[in-house]
Amino acid sequence: MLKRISTLVLAGLTAAALTSCGSQGSGSASGSGDGSITMGFSQVGAESGWRTANTKSVQEAAKESGITLKFSDAQQKQENQIKAIRSYIQQKVDVIAFSPVVESGWDTVLKEARDAKIPVILTDRAVDSKDTTLYKTFLGSDFVEEGRKAGKWLVESFNNSTDPVNIVELQGTTGSAPANDRKAGFAEVIGADPKFKVIASQSGDFTRAKGKEVMEAFLKSNPDIDVLYAHNDDMGLGAIEAIEGAGKVPGKDIKIITVDAVKDGMQALADGKINYIVECSPLLGPQLMDLAKKVVKGETVPARVVTEETTFTQEQAKTALPNRKY
Repeated sequence: MLKRISTLVLAGLTAAALTSCGSQGSGSASGSGDGSITMGFSQVGAESGWRTANTKSVQEAAKESGITLKFSDAQQKQENQIKAIRSYIQQKVDVIAFSPVVESGWDTVLKEARDAKIPVILTDRAVDSKDTTLYKTFLGSDFVEEGRKAGKWLVESFNNSTDPVNIVELQGTTGSAPANDRKAGFAEVIGADPKFKVIASQSGDFTRAKGKEVMEAFLKSNPDIDVLYAHNDDMGLGAIEAIEGAGKVPGKDIKIITVDAVKDGMQALADGKINYIVECSPLLGPQLMDLAKKVVKGETVPARVVTEETTFTQEQAKTALPNRKY
């Protein structure tokens, strides 16, 4: 009889242990037992003022929300992000969020996260995977619409002109969602009028230094440039240095359109060196933490969450600058 009781107790303990392991395995999708949440976040890098503000927003929002944040900087390299995501999977975090360096090449590691029952949130940038079950939601701007807004301002500004308009374009990081989409949206709008001609287009990697370098090359090979369209403020600010170095007046001799609306860009707009800025808000932290709590609880969230943004002219920049948070 004693032997039978011991056997039953052992079976019960084994079952309890198995249940515990099972809970731990799926616990990454339902939060820790004490209700706390750990997020693994992989950032693109620190290539611009926008990115710095975005990182700060995520870190501050995590702290305010009581979410433990494991943060990594990919230094604009996809292999670093993949390594970070795999590390988060091994650590059994509750949720993974990341801003993809480029759009392609994520299926394998995202399948690993899904198999580990760890929900994934895309922030700021999308991936081009056809399997949308690999992530729960994408939080960020509509980059195509940003490109359209830039194009619409240009078309309206040159509405009464019949002369050709020579445009140079500073693209973002090659293969990234904002670079692809901002280019596409802009081209869609200006393509309706043959007087608008993009005579040179090259990546400036979203950095000020590269923007200056590429613009210097544009100016040497194309003496008649009417407009610069830069995919972010930092590249535009670098280009301004190159334009001034060539003895031209930015904002007058060459009209400049940029995207982001960070403080340095807004100041250049207020000073007349940039003519128009399309906003792309980096302050995604609070929305990200709200989505993280919902997906960890297993709640249904929208597949796409678009941030609300605006545009700025010179006078609007002057008004907004004193209260600008980034």
